[in-house]
Amino acid sequence: MKKTLNITRRNAFGALMAATALVSASSAYAEMLDVEKDELTFGFIKLTDMAPLAVAYELGYFEEEGLFVTLEPQANWKVLLDRVITGELDGAHMLAGQPLAATIGFGTKAHIVTPFSMDLNGNGITVSNEIFEMMKPHLEMQDDGKPVHPIKATALKPVVDKFKSEGKPFNMGMVFPVSTHNYELRYWLASGDINPGFYSSSDISGQIQADALLSVTPPPQMPSTLEAGTIYGYCVGEPWNQQAVFKGIGVPVITDYEIWKNNPEKVFGLTQEFTEEYPNTTLALTKALIRAAKWLDENDNANRMEAVEILSRSEYVGADAEVIANSMTGTFEYEKGDKRDVPDFNVFYRYFATYPYYSDAVWYLTQMRRWGQISEYKPDSWYDEVARSVYRPDIYLKAAEMLVEEGHVAKEDFPWETDGYRAPTPSADIIDGIPYDGKQPNAYIDSLPIGLKGKQVVDGNQVVGG
Repeated sequence: MKKTLNITRRNAFGALMAATALVSASSAYAEMLDVEKDELTFGFIKLTDMAPLAVAYELGYFEEEGLFVTLEPQANWKVLLDRVITGELDGAHMLAGQPLAATIGFGTKAHIVTPFSMDLNGNGITVSNEIFEMMKPHLEMQDDGKPVHPIKATALKPVVDKFKSEGKPFNMGMVFPVSTHNYELRYWLASGDINPGFYSSSDISGQIQADALLSVTPPPQMPSTLEAGTIYGYCVGEPWNQQAVFKGIGVPVITDYEIWKNNPEKVFGLTQEFTEEYPNTTLALTKALIRAAKWLDENDNANRMEAVEILSRSEYVGADAEVIANSMTGTFEYEKGDKRDVPDFNVFYRYFATYPYYSDAVWYLTQMRRWGQISEYKPDSWYDEVARSVYRPDIYLKAAEMLVEEGHVAKEDFPWETDGYRAPTPSADIIDGIPYDGKQPNAYIDSLPIGLKGKQVVDGNQVVGG
Protein backbone atom coordinates (compact mmCIF):
# COMPACT_ATOMS: atom_id res chain seq x y z
CA MET A 1 0.00 0.00 0.00
CA LYS A 2 2.77 2.42 0.92
CA LYS A 3 4.58 1.78 -2.37
CA THR A 4 1.40 2.46 -4.34
CA LEU A 5 0.95 5.67 -2.42
CA ASN A 6 4.50 6.73 -3.27
CA ILE A 7 3.97 6.10 -6.98
CA THR A 8 0.76 8.12 -6.90
CA ARG A 9 2.46 10.95 -5.04
CA ARG A 10 5.35 10.84 -7.48
CA ASN A 11 3.07 11.31 -10.49
CA ALA A 12 1.30 14.19 -8.80
CA PHE A 13 4.60 15.72 -7.80
CA GLY A 14 5.93 15.48 -11.35
CA ALA A 15 2.97 17.54 -12.56
CA LEU A 16 3.52 20.04 -9.75
CA MET A 17 7.21 20.33 -10.66
CA ALA A 18 6.42 21.05 -14.28
CA ALA A 19 3.90 23.72 -13.35
CA THR A 20 6.23 25.27 -10.77
CA ALA A 21 9.15 25.45 -13.19
CA LEU A 22 6.96 27.36 -15.67
CA VAL A 23 5.89 29.82 -13.00
CA SER A 24 9.29 30.60 -11.55
CA ALA A 25 12.67 29.34 -12.62
CA SER A 26 14.17 30.82 -9.45
CA SER A 27 11.95 28.91 -7.04
CA ALA A 28 13.30 26.41 -4.49
CA TYR A 29 11.91 23.60 -6.64
CA ALA A 30 13.90 24.72 -9.68
CA GLU A 31 17.09 24.68 -7.59
CA MET A 32 16.55 21.10 -6.47
CA LEU A 33 19.63 18.92 -6.21
CA ASP A 34 20.27 16.55 -9.08
CA VAL A 35 19.84 13.42 -6.96
CA GLU A 36 21.52 10.24 -8.17
CA LYS A 37 18.90 7.94 -6.64
CA ASP A 38 15.37 9.20 -6.13
CA GLU A 39 13.50 6.11 -4.90
CA LEU A 40 14.60 5.19 -1.39
CA THR A 41 13.53 2.87 1.41
CA PHE A 42 14.28 3.86 5.01
CA GLY A 43 13.86 1.70 8.10
CA PHE A 44 12.77 2.61 11.61
CA ILE A 45 11.77 1.11 14.95
CA LYS A 46 8.36 1.99 16.42
CA LEU A 47 9.49 4.75 18.78
CA THR A 48 8.42 8.39 18.97
CA ASP A 49 11.92 9.59 18.11
CA MET A 50 11.51 8.30 14.56
CA ALA A 51 9.32 11.43 14.19
CA PRO A 52 11.63 13.35 11.79
CA LEU A 53 11.21 10.55 9.23
CA ALA A 54 7.42 10.47 9.52
CA VAL A 55 7.18 14.26 9.39
CA ALA A 56 9.52 14.57 6.40
CA TYR A 57 7.34 12.03 4.61
CA GLU A 58 3.90 13.32 5.60
CA LEU A 59 4.67 17.02 5.10
CA GLY A 60 6.26 16.40 1.70
CA TYR A 61 9.81 17.48 2.60
CA PHE A 62 11.32 14.39 0.98
CA GLU A 63 9.36 15.02 -2.19
CA GLU A 64 10.38 18.68 -2.27
CA GLU A 65 13.96 17.41 -2.41
CA GLY A 66 13.10 15.09 -5.30
CA LEU A 67 13.04 11.94 -3.16
CA PHE A 68 10.31 9.31 -3.22
CA VAL A 69 10.59 7.47 0.05
CA THR A 70 9.10 4.32 1.49
CA LEU A 71 9.25 4.02 5.31
CA GLU A 72 9.37 0.48 6.71
CA PRO A 73 9.12 -0.52 10.38
CA GLN A 74 11.71 -3.15 11.34
CA ALA A 75 11.38 -6.05 13.77
CA ASN A 76 14.41 -5.11 15.88
CA TRP A 77 17.65 -3.14 15.81
CA LYS A 78 19.79 -6.03 14.51
CA VAL A 79 17.51 -6.67 11.54
CA LEU A 80 17.48 -2.94 10.81
CA LEU A 81 21.29 -2.67 10.81
CA ASP A 82 21.76 -5.83 8.75
CA ARG A 83 19.33 -4.57 6.09
CA VAL A 84 21.17 -1.24 5.80
CA ILE A 85 24.46 -3.11 5.39
CA THR A 86 23.05 -5.39 2.66
CA GLY A 87 21.43 -2.45 0.86
CA GLU A 88 17.85 -3.65 1.37
CA LEU A 89 17.39 -0.36 3.22
CA ASP A 90 19.04 2.81 1.94
CA GLY A 91 19.27 4.25 5.44
CA ALA A 92 17.59 4.08 8.82
CA HIS A 93 16.70 5.57 12.19
CA MET A 94 19.50 4.04 14.28
CA LEU A 95 20.81 3.75 17.78
CA ALA A 96 23.75 6.14 17.95
CA GLY A 97 26.00 3.29 19.05
CA GLN A 98 25.23 1.21 15.95
CA PRO A 99 27.29 3.10 13.34
CA LEU A 100 30.18 3.35 15.81
CA ALA A 101 30.10 -0.30 16.85
CA ALA A 102 29.81 -1.51 13.24
CA THR A 103 32.68 0.70 12.11
CA ILE A 104 35.04 -0.55 14.85
CA GLY A 105 33.89 -4.14 14.37
CA PHE A 106 31.94 -4.80 17.57
CA GLY A 107 29.28 -7.12 16.20
CA THR A 108 28.70 -6.86 12.45
CA LYS A 109 31.60 -5.08 10.72
CA ALA A 110 30.65 -2.32 8.27
CA HIS A 111 31.49 1.34 7.77
CA ILE A 112 28.29 3.16 8.75
CA VAL A 113 28.15 6.96 8.93
CA THR A 114 25.70 9.59 10.08
CA PRO A 115 25.20 13.12 8.73
CA PHE A 116 22.22 13.80 11.03
CA SER A 117 21.54 13.40 14.75
CA MET A 118 17.82 12.75 15.22
CA ASP A 119 17.11 14.01 18.75
CA LEU A 120 18.13 14.67 22.33
CA ASN A 121 16.71 12.90 25.39
CA GLY A 122 13.55 10.79 24.98
CA ASN A 123 14.22 7.73 27.18
CA GLY A 124 13.23 6.62 30.66
CA ILE A 125 13.86 3.86 33.18
CA THR A 126 10.79 2.00 34.44
CA VAL A 127 10.50 -0.54 37.28
CA SER A 128 7.62 -2.85 38.14
CA ASN A 129 5.05 -1.81 40.75
CA GLU A 130 6.46 -4.43 43.14
CA ILE A 131 10.01 -3.09 42.84
CA PHE A 132 8.85 0.51 43.22
CA GLU A 133 7.07 -0.38 46.47
CA MET A 134 10.33 -1.91 47.70
CA MET A 135 12.19 1.28 46.72
CA LYS A 136 9.77 3.63 48.49
CA PRO A 137 11.29 3.40 52.00
CA HIS A 138 14.56 4.64 50.49
CA LEU A 139 13.07 7.61 48.63
CA GLU A 140 12.95 11.23 49.71
CA MET A 141 9.35 12.46 49.58
CA GLN A 142 7.82 15.88 48.93
CA ASP A 143 5.19 17.37 51.23
CA ASP A 144 2.48 16.07 48.88
CA GLY A 145 3.71 12.51 49.34
CA LYS A 146 5.21 12.23 45.87
CA PRO A 147 8.89 11.34 45.37
CA VAL A 148 11.58 13.97 44.96
CA HIS A 149 13.10 13.75 41.49
CA PRO A 150 15.52 12.72 40.14
CA ILE A 151 15.29 9.31 41.80
CA LYS A 152 18.78 7.92 42.19
CA ALA A 153 19.79 4.29 41.88
CA THR A 154 20.86 4.36 45.54
CA ALA A 155 17.17 3.74 46.28
CA LEU A 156 17.28 0.58 44.15
CA LYS A 157 20.51 -0.79 45.64
CA PRO A 158 18.92 -2.22 48.85
CA VAL A 159 16.37 -4.01 46.64
CA VAL A 160 19.07 -5.50 44.40
CA ASP A 161 21.09 -6.48 47.48
CA LYS A 162 18.04 -8.25 48.90
CA PHE A 163 17.57 -10.24 45.71
CA LYS A 164 21.26 -11.21 45.73
CA SER A 165 21.14 -12.31 49.37
CA GLU A 166 18.19 -14.56 48.52
CA GLY A 167 20.00 -15.99 45.49
CA LYS A 168 17.57 -14.47 43.01
CA PRO A 169 18.73 -12.74 39.80
CA PHE A 170 17.67 -9.12 39.34
CA ASN A 171 16.81 -8.97 35.64
CA MET A 172 16.42 -5.75 33.66
CA GLY A 173 15.79 -5.04 29.99
CA MET A 174 17.47 -2.75 27.48
CA VAL A 175 16.97 -2.62 23.74
CA PHE A 176 20.38 -3.53 22.27
CA PRO A 177 23.96 -3.98 23.50
CA VAL A 178 25.17 -0.75 21.84
CA SER A 179 22.02 1.27 22.55
CA THR A 180 21.92 4.53 24.46
CA HIS A 181 19.43 2.70 26.68
CA ASN A 182 22.04 0.12 27.68
CA TYR A 183 24.60 2.80 28.50
CA GLU A 184 22.09 5.05 30.29
CA LEU A 185 20.76 2.17 32.38
CA ARG A 186 24.32 1.13 33.22
CA TYR A 187 25.25 4.73 34.02
CA TRP A 188 22.30 5.14 36.38
CA LEU A 189 22.88 1.79 38.11
CA ALA A 190 26.62 2.43 38.54
CA SER A 191 25.92 5.88 39.99
CA GLY A 192 24.05 4.03 42.76
CA ASP A 193 26.88 1.51 43.34
CA ILE A 194 25.11 -1.27 41.42
CA ASN A 195 27.46 -3.05 39.01
CA PRO A 196 25.68 -3.70 35.68
CA GLY A 197 28.39 -6.12 34.53
CA PHE A 198 31.18 -6.33 31.98
CA TYR A 199 31.60 -7.67 28.47
CA SER A 200 34.65 -9.56 27.26
CA SER A 201 35.82 -10.90 23.93
CA SER A 202 34.74 -14.39 25.01
CA ASP A 203 31.53 -13.44 26.86
CA ILE A 204 29.26 -10.89 25.19
CA SER A 205 26.40 -11.29 27.68
CA GLY A 206 27.53 -8.15 29.50
CA GLN A 207 26.83 -9.86 32.82
CA ILE A 208 30.34 -10.57 34.16
CA GLN A 209 30.43 -9.53 37.87
CA ALA A 210 26.93 -8.04 37.47
CA ASP A 211 24.69 -7.14 40.42
CA ALA A 212 21.82 -6.47 37.98
CA LEU A 213 21.54 -8.67 34.89
CA LEU A 214 20.79 -6.71 31.73
CA SER A 215 19.47 -8.39 28.58
CA VAL A 216 17.92 -7.36 25.27
CA THR A 217 14.17 -6.89 24.84
CA PRO A 218 12.70 -5.16 21.72
CA PRO A 219 11.13 -1.80 22.65
CA PRO A 220 7.43 -2.60 21.94
CA GLN A 221 7.73 -5.79 24.02
CA MET A 222 9.06 -4.07 27.14
CA PRO A 223 5.70 -3.56 28.93
CA SER A 224 4.47 -7.11 28.33
CA THR A 225 7.82 -8.59 29.41
CA LEU A 226 7.66 -6.52 32.60
CA GLU A 227 4.06 -7.57 33.20
CA ALA A 228 5.04 -11.23 32.78
CA GLY A 229 7.68 -10.85 35.52
CA THR A 230 10.55 -11.84 33.23
CA ILE A 231 12.26 -8.51 33.99
CA TYR A 232 11.88 -6.15 36.96
CA GLY A 233 12.67 -2.96 35.09
CA TYR A 234 13.87 -1.58 31.78
CA CYS A 235 15.27 1.39 29.92
CA VAL A 236 13.50 2.29 26.68
CA GLY A 237 12.33 5.18 24.55
CA GLU A 238 8.80 6.43 24.36
CA PRO A 239 5.98 5.55 24.30
CA TRP A 240 6.92 2.36 26.14
CA ASN A 241 7.55 3.94 29.56
CA GLN A 242 4.25 5.79 29.47
CA GLN A 243 2.55 2.61 28.29
CA ALA A 244 3.54 0.98 31.60
CA VAL A 245 1.81 3.83 33.47
CA PHE A 246 -1.35 3.56 31.36
CA LYS A 247 -1.47 -0.21 31.83
CA GLY A 248 -0.84 0.18 35.57
CA ILE A 249 2.06 -2.29 35.54
CA GLY A 250 5.08 -0.10 36.26
CA VAL A 251 6.54 3.21 37.38
CA PRO A 252 9.06 5.24 35.36
CA VAL A 253 11.55 6.35 38.00
CA ILE A 254 13.83 8.62 35.96
CA THR A 255 14.18 10.12 32.48
CA ASP A 256 17.46 10.29 30.62
CA TYR A 257 17.17 14.09 30.75
CA GLU A 258 17.65 13.66 34.51
CA ILE A 259 20.57 11.27 33.99
CA TRP A 260 22.37 13.55 31.52
CA LYS A 261 20.70 16.81 30.54
CA ASN A 262 20.22 17.06 26.76
CA ASN A 263 22.02 13.83 25.98
CA PRO A 264 22.26 12.64 22.35
CA GLU A 265 19.90 9.88 21.27
CA LYS A 266 19.25 8.40 17.80
CA VAL A 267 21.01 9.12 14.50
CA PHE A 268 20.17 8.57 10.86
CA GLY A 269 22.59 5.94 9.54
CA LEU A 270 23.83 5.18 6.02
CA THR A 271 26.67 3.12 4.66
CA GLN A 272 29.81 5.04 3.74
CA GLU A 273 29.42 3.55 0.24
CA PHE A 274 25.95 5.10 -0.11
CA THR A 275 27.22 8.59 0.72
CA GLU A 276 30.07 8.21 -1.78
CA GLU A 277 27.92 6.83 -4.60
CA TYR A 278 24.97 9.17 -4.00
CA PRO A 279 26.36 12.44 -2.54
CA ASN A 280 23.50 14.64 -3.75
CA THR A 281 20.92 12.14 -2.53
CA THR A 282 22.62 12.17 0.88
CA LEU A 283 22.47 15.97 0.95
CA ALA A 284 18.83 15.99 -0.12
CA LEU A 285 17.66 13.54 2.55
CA THR A 286 19.65 15.45 5.19
CA LYS A 287 17.94 18.67 4.13
CA ALA A 288 14.51 17.06 4.43
CA LEU A 289 15.28 15.70 7.91
CA ILE A 290 16.58 19.06 9.15
CA ARG A 291 13.35 20.72 7.99
CA ALA A 292 11.28 18.05 9.74
CA ALA A 293 13.20 18.51 12.99
CA LYS A 294 12.65 22.26 12.82
CA TRP A 295 8.91 21.76 12.33
CA LEU A 296 8.74 19.48 15.36
CA ASP A 297 10.24 22.10 17.71
CA GLU A 298 9.22 25.41 16.20
CA ASN A 299 6.93 27.91 17.96
CA ASP A 300 7.44 26.27 21.37
CA ASN A 301 6.39 22.82 20.16
CA ALA A 302 3.16 24.16 18.63
CA ASN A 303 3.08 21.30 16.11
CA ARG A 304 3.49 18.47 18.61
CA MET A 305 -0.18 17.42 18.76
CA GLU A 306 -0.20 17.10 14.97
CA ALA A 307 2.99 15.04 15.27
CA VAL A 308 1.31 12.87 17.92
CA GLU A 309 -1.57 12.15 15.54
CA ILE A 310 0.86 11.14 12.80
CA LEU A 311 2.93 8.92 15.12
CA SER A 312 -0.15 7.18 16.53
CA ARG A 313 -0.96 5.72 13.12
CA SER A 314 -0.34 2.00 12.73
CA GLU A 315 2.28 2.48 10.03
CA TYR A 316 4.46 4.48 12.42
CA VAL A 317 4.46 3.92 16.22
CA GLY A 318 0.92 2.58 16.46
CA ALA A 319 0.33 3.45 20.12
CA ASP A 320 -2.63 5.42 21.44
CA ALA A 321 -2.30 9.14 20.81
CA GLU A 322 -2.96 9.80 24.51
CA VAL A 323 0.04 7.67 25.47
CA ILE A 324 2.35 9.32 22.92
CA ALA A 325 1.16 12.81 23.90
CA ASN A 326 2.07 12.15 27.53
CA SER A 327 5.74 12.75 26.71
CA MET A 328 5.74 14.38 23.27
CA THR A 329 3.88 17.48 24.43
CA GLY A 330 6.25 18.56 27.21
CA THR A 331 5.08 16.49 30.16
CA PHE A 332 5.98 13.11 31.64
CA GLU A 333 3.86 10.96 33.94
CA TYR A 334 5.90 9.03 36.50
CA GLU A 335 3.01 7.43 38.38
CA LYS A 336 -0.68 7.68 37.63
CA GLY A 337 -1.61 11.20 38.65
CA ASP A 338 2.02 12.33 39.01
CA LYS A 339 2.41 14.18 35.72
CA ARG A 340 5.20 16.76 35.72
CA ASP A 341 6.40 19.38 33.24
CA VAL A 342 9.42 18.13 31.29
CA PRO A 343 9.49 20.55 28.33
CA ASP A 344 12.72 19.13 26.94
CA PHE A 345 11.86 15.44 27.25
CA ASN A 346 11.87 15.25 23.45
CA VAL A 347 14.13 17.72 21.63
CA PHE A 348 14.47 17.50 17.85
CA TYR A 349 15.94 20.87 16.83
CA ARG A 350 16.70 23.12 19.81
CA TYR A 351 20.24 23.23 21.25
CA PHE A 352 21.71 22.23 17.85
CA ALA A 353 20.14 18.80 18.39
CA THR A 354 20.52 17.71 14.77
CA TYR A 355 24.24 18.48 14.48
CA PRO A 356 26.37 15.29 14.60
CA TYR A 357 28.89 16.26 17.27
CA TYR A 358 32.13 14.30 17.56
CA SER A 359 31.87 14.61 21.33
CA ASP A 360 28.59 12.67 21.26
CA ALA A 361 30.31 9.87 19.35
CA VAL A 362 33.20 9.89 21.82
CA TRP A 363 30.84 9.49 24.78
CA TYR A 364 29.39 6.31 23.30
CA LEU A 365 32.89 4.99 22.70
CA THR A 366 33.88 5.75 26.32
CA GLN A 367 30.94 3.68 27.53
CA MET A 368 31.88 0.82 25.22
CA ARG A 369 35.35 0.89 26.71
CA ARG A 370 34.05 1.31 30.27
CA TRP A 371 32.05 -1.92 30.10
CA GLY A 372 34.48 -3.98 28.03
CA GLN A 373 32.88 -3.86 24.57
CA ILE A 374 36.13 -2.19 23.55
CA SER A 375 38.35 -4.76 25.21
CA GLU A 376 41.65 -2.89 25.32
CA TYR A 377 42.96 0.59 26.10
CA LYS A 378 42.89 3.11 23.25
CA PRO A 379 44.66 6.50 23.20
CA ASP A 380 42.62 9.71 23.12
CA SER A 381 43.53 10.18 19.45
CA TRP A 382 41.79 6.91 18.55
CA TYR A 383 38.45 8.15 19.93
CA ASP A 384 38.73 11.32 17.85
CA GLU A 385 39.64 9.39 14.69
CA VAL A 386 36.70 6.99 15.02
CA ALA A 387 34.30 9.86 15.74
CA ARG A 388 35.45 11.70 12.61
CA SER A 389 35.11 8.58 10.44
CA VAL A 390 31.48 8.02 11.49
CA TYR A 391 29.96 11.44 12.27
CA ARG A 392 29.77 13.68 9.20
CA PRO A 393 29.13 17.33 10.14
CA ASP A 394 30.61 18.33 6.76
CA ILE A 395 27.59 16.84 4.98
CA TYR A 396 25.23 18.27 7.59
CA LEU A 397 26.56 21.84 7.32
CA LYS A 398 26.48 21.74 3.52
CA ALA A 399 22.81 20.74 3.70
CA ALA A 400 22.14 23.44 6.31
CA GLU A 401 23.83 26.08 4.16
CA MET A 402 21.55 25.22 1.26
CA LEU A 403 18.48 25.42 3.50
CA VAL A 404 19.54 28.86 4.76
CA GLU A 405 19.96 30.08 1.17
CA GLU A 406 16.51 28.70 0.31
CA GLY A 407 14.94 30.49 3.27
CA HIS A 408 13.75 27.34 5.05
CA VAL A 409 15.86 27.83 8.18
CA ALA A 410 17.69 30.62 10.00
CA LYS A 411 21.47 30.93 9.95
CA GLU A 412 21.61 31.16 13.75
CA ASP A 413 20.08 27.69 14.03
CA PHE A 414 23.46 26.09 13.30
CA PRO A 415 26.87 26.01 15.03
CA TRP A 416 28.95 27.16 12.07
CA GLU A 417 32.11 27.90 14.08
CA THR A 418 32.26 24.67 16.11
CA ASP A 419 35.25 22.33 15.95
CA GLY A 420 32.78 19.46 16.24
CA TYR A 421 33.00 19.17 20.01
CA ARG A 422 30.41 20.45 22.44
CA ALA A 423 31.60 22.43 25.43
CA PRO A 424 32.31 20.07 28.35
CA THR A 425 29.15 18.92 30.14
CA PRO A 426 29.22 20.33 33.70
CA SER A 427 28.87 18.11 36.75
CA ALA A 428 25.48 19.66 37.57
CA ASP A 429 24.01 18.21 34.35
CA ILE A 430 24.92 14.57 35.06
CA ILE A 431 23.34 12.29 37.69
CA ASP A 432 26.61 11.23 39.33
CA GLY A 433 28.11 14.73 39.34
CA ILE A 434 31.05 13.72 37.12
CA PRO A 435 31.66 16.19 34.25
CA TYR A 436 32.30 15.00 30.70
CA ASP A 437 34.84 16.44 28.24
CA GLY A 438 34.87 14.69 24.87
CA LYS A 439 38.43 15.85 24.19
CA GLN A 440 39.74 13.88 27.19
CA PRO A 441 38.08 10.46 26.91
CA ASN A 442 40.60 8.49 28.98
CA ALA A 443 40.59 11.00 31.83
CA TYR A 444 36.80 10.78 31.82
CA ILE A 445 36.79 6.96 31.81
CA ASP A 446 39.25 6.91 34.72
CA SER A 447 37.06 9.33 36.72
CA LEU A 448 34.09 6.93 36.76
CA PRO A 449 33.96 4.82 39.96
CA ILE A 450 32.73 1.54 38.40
CA GLY A 451 34.13 0.32 35.09
CA LEU A 452 37.38 -0.51 33.34
CA LYS A 453 40.18 2.02 33.68
CA GLY A 454 43.55 2.58 32.08
CA LYS A 455 44.85 -0.64 30.57
CA GLN A 456 42.53 -2.96 32.51
CA VAL A 457 40.99 -5.89 30.65
CA VAL A 458 38.41 -8.53 31.50
CA ASP A 459 40.03 -11.95 31.73
CA GLY A 460 37.50 -14.70 32.39
CA ASN A 461 35.42 -13.41 35.29
CA GLN A 462 38.09 -11.01 36.55
CA VAL A 463 39.21 -7.46 35.79
CA VAL A 464 43.00 -7.48 35.56
CA GLY A 465 45.80 -5.04 34.75
CA GLY A 466 45.89 -1.32 35.35
